[in-house]
Amino acid sequence: MWLTRFRELPLALRVLFLASFVNRAGMFVFPLLAVYLVRGEGLSPGEAGLLISIGSTGLLVGSLLSGPLCDLRGRRTALLTALLLNAAGYLGLAVLDGPPWTYAGLLFIALVGMGMFSPASNTLVADLTTPEQRPFAYTLSYVGNNLGMGVGPLLGGVAAAYSYHVMFAGNILAGLACAAMIVIWVPHDRRTPAGGPRTKDRAISLGHGHVLLIVLVSFFYVAPLIGLEYALPLAVTTVLDESAGLVGAVYTINSVVVVSLGLLMEKRISAYGAKPLLLVAGLLWSLGLAVIAFAFSLPAILLSTVVWTLGEIIVSVVVPTYIADHVNERRVGSFMALNGLVLGLARLVVPVGLGVIWTAHGHGPVFLTLLAAPLLGMAVFALLRIRPSAAVPAAPPAPEPQALPVEPLDAPRGAN
Repeated sequence: MWLTRFRELPLALRVLFLASFVNRAGMFVFPLLAVYLVRGEGLSPGEAGLLISIGSTGLLVGSLLSGPLCDLRGRRTALLTALLLNAAGYLGLAVLDGPPWTYAGLLFIALVGMGMFSPASNTLVADLTTPEQRPFAYTLSYVGNNLGMGVGPLLGGVAAAYSYHVMFAGNILAGLACAAMIVIWVPHDRRTPAGGPRTKDRAISLGHGHVLLIVLVSFFYVAPLIGLEYALPLAVTTVLDESAGLVGAVYTINSVVVVSLGLLMEKRISAYGAKPLLLVAGLLWSLGLAVIAFAFSLPAILLSTVVWTLGEIIVSVVVPTYIADHVNERRVGSFMALNGLVLGLARLVVPVGLGVIWTAHGHGPVFLTLLAAPLLGMAVFALLRIRPSAAVPAAPPAPEPQALPVEPLDAPRGAN
């Protein structure tokens, strides 16, 4: 039962998962930031888009800073810094009335905090879990984050309809509440989790090159997710000429699949090694995107969302688990930050590239390009030498045949 397994996790992790959910559910501002800048501050849509793009570089900077801060000052310090930076940036956006560039600067500060939080959280999970617990812990974290992301925009829309100041206040208070929970219940870094010393868990890792390759190649599985965030709203509203409200159905299906199937899939994920799981994830991504690319319609889009979400769940669990199992304790924070950096790079590069393709050739080549990404990722993962997970014990060696006793040649048969 997953509830029993949840109770077996350290208290600090249970608090962290609750804090992550509250933090995600309290992200009122970011989904509605463009609306606030246009309607609340009187900027043009073009100005708002430019400022958001500039400010979003904070996600990359936050990912880069998270690793060194985790390793030098500790995971707890990194989490608190992330939450306080996010609150400070949004507080400035809410109360300061300056030239447009100040909005980009304050958003940059807020998103540095947002970019720091997830790598630091993943690093703390690695610290406080045994290899057997990690897939479950990362699945639980991912499900909680998605559940919070499903609740947050709804609550943010209600708050913004009443007042933009209420929207900002809710976001800031949620972040401060999370910081308070971490201060009270999450201890300073422990180098030895409750399940035993971590040094032995990672003693088999003589180098980190294979981990680096897995994190970098995972870009080909992250790129379709970011690409769909860009392409699907445009395709639904312009190509299919449907209501923008139907775009929300895609995100609803995605959240429902993650929440309802995430924990069920984790039981099966734990039984297999990283390589077959990454190949299965690529296959699911490819099948989902092929449905859109070759049978483009609203039903195809909704069906494909169910399929590629399963691949998304696998990757979101396997990659951080592999990092936690194979990276030296002193560098795990840096590798978790690198994993966040890959996501940040995809957010910067993919929409621009797909926009160029769409402008020149239309929507068809855009979805074919997205389909090519997981296919390429599968090909590379198939060639990589990926080590078994610490939670999946290798098959024991076959016992050596025992030699039969040999009697001395000069001994009479039956002699004692």
